[in-house]
Amino acid sequence: MHWATVWESIVDVVGDRPAVTNGTVTRSWSDYENRAARIAAAYTAAGLGPDSKIALYLYNGNEYMEAQFGAFKMRGVPVNVNYRYLDNELLYLLDNSDAEALVYHSSLADRVARVVGSLPGIRLLIEVDDTGSSGVSVDGAVAFEDLVAGHDPMPRITREESDIYMLYTGGTTGMPKGVMYATGGITQYFCGLGFPAIGLPVPEAAADIAGVVAGVHERGESAVSLVGAPLMHGTGLWLGALIPHLGGGHVVTLTSRSLDPHEVLGSIAMRRATHMTIVGDSFAKPIIAAIDEAADRGEAYDLSSVKMVLSSGVMWTSEVKEAMLDRLPQVFLYDAMGSSEGSMGSQISMRGMPTATARFSANPTTKLFDENDQEITPGSDKVGRVAAGGLVPLGYFKDPEKSAATFREIDGVRYSFPGDMGQILEDGTLVLLGRGSQVINSGGEKIFPEEVEEAVKRVDGVIDCLVVGVDDEKFGQTVTAVLSGSPEVTAEAVIAGVKDQLAGFKAPRHIVIVDTVPRAPNGKADYKAARELAVAALS
Repeated sequence: MHWATVWESIVDVVGDRPAVTNGTVTRSWSDYENRAARIAAAYTAAGLGPDSKIALYLYNGNEYMEAQFGAFKMRGVPVNVNYRYLDNELLYLLDNSDAEALVYHSSLADRVARVVGSLPGIRLLIEVDDTGSSGVSVDGAVAFEDLVAGHDPMPRITREESDIYMLYTGGTTGMPKGVMYATGGITQYFCGLGFPAIGLPVPEAAADIAGVVAGVHERGESAVSLVGAPLMHGTGLWLGALIPHLGGGHVVTLTSRSLDPHEVLGSIAMRRATHMTIVGDSFAKPIIAAIDEAADRGEAYDLSSVKMVLSSGVMWTSEVKEAMLDRLPQVFLYDAMGSSEGSMGSQISMRGMPTATARFSANPTTKLFDENDQEITPGSDKVGRVAAGGLVPLGYFKDPEKSAATFREIDGVRYSFPGDMGQILEDGTLVLLGRGSQVINSGGEKIFPEEVEEAVKRVDGVIDCLVVGVDDEKFGQTVTAVLSGSPEVTAEAVIAGVKDQLAGFKAPRHIVIVDTVPRAPNGKADYKAARELAVAALS
């Protein structure tokens, strides 16, 4: 299977049904494919071909989905780019990914203009207007709508299941990495998740999907997916868009640049959304509060269409799940445990069913291994490294060393080791205990301490620094810098200095100033001691 081939088969049977909506703009499946085919023609006219990387530096919207579909159509590789990235981060990712085309919103054009001169591999710049300005903001760029209007649709082609699909992830250590899958494998895997969820068998080939989808639409059972999470993250893209689209569903994105819970709820009511994709507590809490606010005003939203709320990427606590089920008693809550490197388990909750934090039903292919690669028997009290089997990535793009460390074969079976530690109970429950590395997960964003530490150290007066994650009710963790420096150093100056270098979400929310940053005699970072200092200072 291949994303584009599946979607083309869906167009042939339900072409008049809605495929994507953003704000007031809805595209039918036929319109969606036509625009994607014109974009694919533009890619090829610029000299791009199979395996060419097409970077999407975009907020959520129809254009994100169209540019991605266009890439799939011509066997290119769409590359997700965090729209929060500043100049250096953007430059790194575009260079690391070997991007040949860049699609970006005009509100992000200033950053693009400052880095594009250092990227000779970029052949095509496409600007999506979100500022209401005429023309384009970057020399050599073409307006998205002009590009669509200026090309005939590219004819459908035969594609290879071995084509690379790639998603950039924060990972566990170092800079962001492109996680590579064979397109055929991940498309089939997502079909295996999506079709059973609506009580249907998994089609064996793209041609078989069309008939299944036609039946779903005839029965009025097609999914309407409200994507609350960013499409540039796996949670929003995979759970919110790609899986629903494989079933011929309708993907609805929001116009707000940050979470507006009332827009979420209003869109659910207007579009009769059946599914909503969020990111754990940081999304669920404001949505719950908005439900209550509307009810208190006597203007309760009609949320009766919602069947499932999906989350991944950050911890979703039992208390918040129960609060959500109190407001939406008809829904199932699907809490996915995994990462871009592989799925490990999930938890499904419904009203009246006990919920738990950091406890999941382990996938049959999920194992625990000790430091000697010996499997830990479920039901033992031993803690081990969580290994995800089944669909395992091909590796990290251009990083064989980290690929070899993360994706390994044990007893003839290939596993992914994303860095999580846990236990598996006798009944198959996976108890997640935390990361073996020091990566910080704040509101679903993965933040590397080393990167923030270097930015902190560049601030005048800072001597040494370690960055840790401190537990936070809303965000899961907050970035906290434990530093030493001259008497003139202030928390405000440090935070402002980091924000001048990195995306705002990476900047420390808390600063703890100490006489000496804890390190081992050999100079290695003592993150445990630094975290203890941070927790004590913030208590």
